[in-house]
Amino acid sequence: MSALTAVRNAIRPRGDEDSGGRGARWTRGRVALLACALVLAVLWVLPLAWALATSLKPEDETTDTGLHWIGSEITFNAYEQVWASGDLTRWMFNTAYIASMTTLLTVVLTAMAAYGFSRTEFRGRKLLYGLVMAGIMVPPQVLIAPLFAEMVAFGLVDTYWGVILPQVATPAMVFILVKFFDGLPRELEEAAYVDGAGRWRVFWRIVMPLSRPVLAAVAIFTFIQTWNNFLWPFLVTTDPNAMTLPVGLVNVQSTYGVRYAQVMASVIIGGLPLLIVFVFFQRQIVRGVAHTGLAGQ
Repeated sequence: MSALTAVRNAIRPRGDEDSGGRGARWTRGRVALLACALVLAVLWVLPLAWALATSLKPEDETTDTGLHWIGSEITFNAYEQVWASGDLTRWMFNTAYIASMTTLLTVVLTAMAAYGFSRTEFRGRKLLYGLVMAGIMVPPQVLIAPLFAEMVAFGLVDTYWGVILPQVATPAMVFILVKFFDGLPRELEEAAYVDGAGRWRVFWRIVMPLSRPVLAAVAIFTFIQTWNNFLWPFLVTTDPNAMTLPVGLVNVQSTYGVRYAQVMASVIIGGLPLLIVFVFFQRQIVRGVAHTGLAGQ
């Protein structure tokens, strides 16, 4: 059996071996865990529910004292005002494009770097890997000034690439992938070398398919982080046509002053795409976290 066949068999979905028609046992520990999960879920949902309820109130009722979830009427005026005040369609496209390209480049480049650190021995490897890991401890705000000067020098201000490229270098993702690659069995790769495959083919045809869960997690985390990123796009874009959704919504709010219904409507509009992403990819997120080993940290 060739190495590629072995890989296909290894990544083939398998049924639940523990099902056997038996239901889960409701022990005290399980009930306690579910109760804690329910409490945490309620605490997480309450602010979102309040934001949604506030966005549906008339503007003059958002500052009323007292706890009133529902206003005198349910109105979508705040959403209409936010949508009319800015080019939300353009900003959503910009954010989706920037997040998608950043995610693609981050996954490919960090995977190649991590595989190099995990599987190759070269002079200065430990020193170089230590420098990459040191990047985790550097706050991103420290790099804003030199990165901005670099974007100005390359003429990338108010461009997509000016927003994308500084966000691609993510040492934390390299660390996660190195730990995952270190745990992969080397036998499949060695068998592929015996079959005549080169290192490049082994990486794309064997290592990458075996790494789909952790790569999916890295991709989702990167996409969410890039979508929510405000500071760097705010600094490097001044043209409204190049702005991302968070930057555009903040500019609209600052232009018209603090209007709480519109602020909450902006929050809902900005977070709704990420909620959709999570709903569709929640299984990959959970599986990816389990494979990265971050669940217990």
